[in-house]
Amino acid sequence: MRRRPVPRLRDQSINRLIPNILTVLALCAGLTGIRFALQEQWEQAVLSIVIAGVLDGLDGRIARLLDGASRFGAELDSLSDFVSFGVAPAVLLYYWTMKGAGGIGWALALLFSVCCALRLARFNTKLDNTDLPAWTSRFFVGVPAPAGAGLVLVPVFATIELGPGFFDRPIVCGATMIVVALLMISRVPTYSFKRVKVPHAYVGHMLLGVGALAAFLVTNPWLTLMAIAVLYVGSIPFSCVAYHHLKRQRPYVLLEESEEHGDILAP
Repeated sequence: MRRRPVPRLRDQSINRLIPNILTVLALCAGLTGIRFALQEQWEQAVLSIVIAGVLDGLDGRIARLLDGASRFGAELDSLSDFVSFGVAPAVLLYYWTMKGAGGIGWALALLFSVCCALRLARFNTKLDNTDLPAWTSRFFVGVPAPAGAGLVLVPVFATIELGPGFFDRPIVCGATMIVVALLMISRVPTYSFKRVKVPHAYVGHMLLGVGALAAFLVTNPWLTLMAIAVLYVGSIPFSCVAYHHLKRQRPYVLLEESEEHGDILAP
């Protein structure tokens, strides 16, 4: 019997590989954060996780721009997210202060990582679900993994900026871990800022704001990161109101196609 010819995989251009390269770099940044945490270099560990978050925010957008989106890239992105935003923050916080709480501290570190994994697993099951109202693409289900990593590290930001004595206590850090972990697996709708459109008249203001944010991050990074976290938490009540308003007004306008795998909110 003649053997069937083995299908030859199509060559990929460098441009189409750029999103996956960014995802791998984000994964490396998250793993580097774990290394710094084990060496008790807390600032470098936090900055590594922040860099992973920036790279994670870029890969999806660039994938759309370069027509490089793929199922492989989506799965790689989720694996990278779990390491960078589920494992790295948990390890960092455990060795930073939660180790002093003994077994409870380790249990809370496990809780955060498991909740991040559950959030990503639920997210992956929605990738192929296009039978959704179009307006749902403006929201996430719960707090996304990168935002969760940023929120759970707020005690570290505060301690570096304000000094030790309160935010580095295991009870404060542990309570933060519990709240953020529950937010990640919750059904609370949160804004998907990836779908925000800037009116043409405000493009200049937007660029000016980005420049100001970059300046603040360079001159006072920890206070700036704390302010971003506070603003994000403050946006959650508004996202809940907007979601339920749209649910009442436009319940049956179906989503034709999701622009990227992170834009779908389950009804």
